[in-house]
Amino acid sequence: MDLGLKGTAAIVCGASSGIGLAVARMLAEEGCSLTMLARDPDRLAAAAGPLEALAVAGDVRDRDAQRRVVDGTIEAYGRLDILVNNAGGPPAGTFETIPEEAFAEAFELTMNSAVRLTRLALPHLRASGRGRIVNLSSWSVREPIPYLLLSNAIRPGLVGWAKTLAHELGPDGITVNTIATGRVDTPRIRELWAHQPDPAAAERADTESIPARRLAQPAEVAAAVAFLCSTQAAYISGAVLPVDGGALRGVW
Repeated sequence: MDLGLKGTAAIVCGASSGIGLAVARMLAEEGCSLTMLARDPDRLAAAAGPLEALAVAGDVRDRDAQRRVVDGTIEAYGRLDILVNNAGGPPAGTFETIPEEAFAEAFELTMNSAVRLTRLALPHLRASGRGRIVNLSSWSVREPIPYLLLSNAIRPGLVGWAKTLAHELGPDGITVNTIATGRVDTPRIRELWAHQPDPAAAERADTESIPARRLAQPAEVAAAVAFLCSTQAAYISGAVLPVDGGALRGVW
């Protein structure tokens, strides 16, 4: 299937490793020109080099980094068609173990970074005529996850924002969708297991709870992102797409 991505330009956040890197690779394979944003300049340079991508080192929460990534994309490619909002998950913990200031920090990381970057990108996505905004999130938007209070509390707000944005931007040909990832084989899941009293038992329990009986590979999430960025997905907007091996139990 031709996804219609040749000649387009995309910004991918958190792109030096894990799901973000897999998304960047997938879009590059489909002929998309890339700008990759991530904090670690050395790891980012190593990831961006083989993809011939523009590498912008910076924190996704930093306003200057956000401006540099948008301005750099327009300068390099003359257009911006796709924005993939992606950031690391907030710290694990329960209500009593998470300090008060962590809530504001998690909001900045998980939601406000996407809101501000989208605001900067929006004029260019509108000019594209086929703009795509894809937010990488978690299945906590549908079902609370034990020990992830911050994610459970804040990520659903991102979905509410995205759904509203889909209504507002639909007339401009811009789609806005969210990927609700399940357990993915990245360092993040191993970090979460490490917070459990018995990490090995936590790994077994998580794997056994997934009907597919395995973790997702980052490339499997990336394939879903690439489709939502495609011309074939022009009529899909405001959606939350689980990529979780069937683990979510809810009907909707």
